[in-house]
Amino acid sequence: MSDMARRDLSALKATASSALEVARKLGATQAEVSTSRGAGLSVTARMRDVETLEYHRDQGMSVTVYFGQQKGSASTSDLDAAAVEESVAKACALARYAAKDPFAGLAAPERLAAGVPDLDLYHPWDVEPAQAIELALACEAAGLDFDPRINNSEGATVSTHEGVRVYGNSHGFLAGYPSSQHSLSCAVLASADGPMERDFEYSVARHADDLLAPELIGAEAARRATRRLGARKLDTATVPVLYPARLARSLFGHLIGAISGGNLYRKASFLTDAMDKKIFADTISIIEQPHIPRALSSAPFDDEGVATVDRTLIEDGHLRGYVLGSYYARKLGLESTANAGGIHNLVVSNTGEDFDQLLVDLDRGLLVTELMGQGVNTLTGDYSRGAAGFWVEQGEIQFPVSEITVAGNLSDMYQQIRAVGTDVDRRGGIRTGSVLVDGMTVAGN
Repeated sequence: MSDMARRDLSALKATASSALEVARKLGATQAEVSTSRGAGLSVTARMRDVETLEYHRDQGMSVTVYFGQQKGSASTSDLDAAAVEESVAKACALARYAAKDPFAGLAAPERLAAGVPDLDLYHPWDVEPAQAIELALACEAAGLDFDPRINNSEGATVSTHEGVRVYGNSHGFLAGYPSSQHSLSCAVLASADGPMERDFEYSVARHADDLLAPELIGAEAARRATRRLGARKLDTATVPVLYPARLARSLFGHLIGAISGGNLYRKASFLTDAMDKKIFADTISIIEQPHIPRALSSAPFDDEGVATVDRTLIEDGHLRGYVLGSYYARKLGLESTANAGGIHNLVVSNTGEDFDQLLVDLDRGLLVTELMGQGVNTLTGDYSRGAAGFWVEQGEIQFPVSEITVAGNLSDMYQQIRAVGTDVDRRGGIRTGSVLVDGMTVAGN
């Protein structure tokens, strides 16, 4: 941990402790505080010139107090003692006017993290603006120079951020840790006697050494864009659809929405009352692993201080776990799953095939490379999204396609997953390989 991070951690803990003490003096029966401080640099190069150069530093505190079953919250970006005290006082004033909620309150004290394991999340990148500019220009140049049909760019961006977060509550919990995240991305456009096509590539990591080389990112963005030129429409058909790994995570993202506390309590989910039922193909298992070193969604505790642990959500196709914070867990008569604030590294099992083998297994159908729109109904499971990609015959890509829609119902789609690849994409909170789904409707002409 750097000296700056150590100082920030100490200062943020002191601020949180002060806020909790003010809440106690003002009569709050319970209170919780989150404090944070971060800084970063972002550079964007477009058409071989610097477009933006930004440095940012931010800080903040949010406080929630409880007077019995009444709750009030406030936040501030000013961490001076007077501003902290004023924010806590405002939260207390709001709580006195709030309706009573029997499910309001802190997480159970016995569930709080006993310590903060080192998950290797903090690797600051001392990149100078001139160096960041050089990287962004090199990344975009690799895309622009890849093919003469690349004639425009949305730019290449280098971004770095490091920060510290602290959480404390009146149960005596007070802990925090630093983290970092760095990224490099590029998006370019191609045209050749027809509509212009766009595509992108990116790399993101906790440690700058784990980023892909800028030349590889720019060239891959250009390769993707040029491959889409000459796209055709398709006749409507029912065929298998192959989701590459970078899009496949969205399929499991819809699962998380359907098994999250708010939707379950409101019965606004197609998976209401589905616990222990078979909702996926037998070959699918999904586990949550919050403590993977350097992973982008690793965390020692959730936003309520509840200790994160490895657990199973899907076992051989059967639903074994929900995604709950304390509030909706109480409403459902259950316990928190340490997911206040989100999930922590979902890992989807694979069936052993690499991407090329999945194409062979697809045989005749659609390889989707872009999804558009938000056409997913969590209540019914209905799924319909605009798409683009490639038509596949006899396991080989034939031509690009666009202006199509892929549709189905998630209940059926999950059961009809034929295979999950070994080509795992680790650039997010859901780690999965490419996914081959049978029997989807591809709507075109």
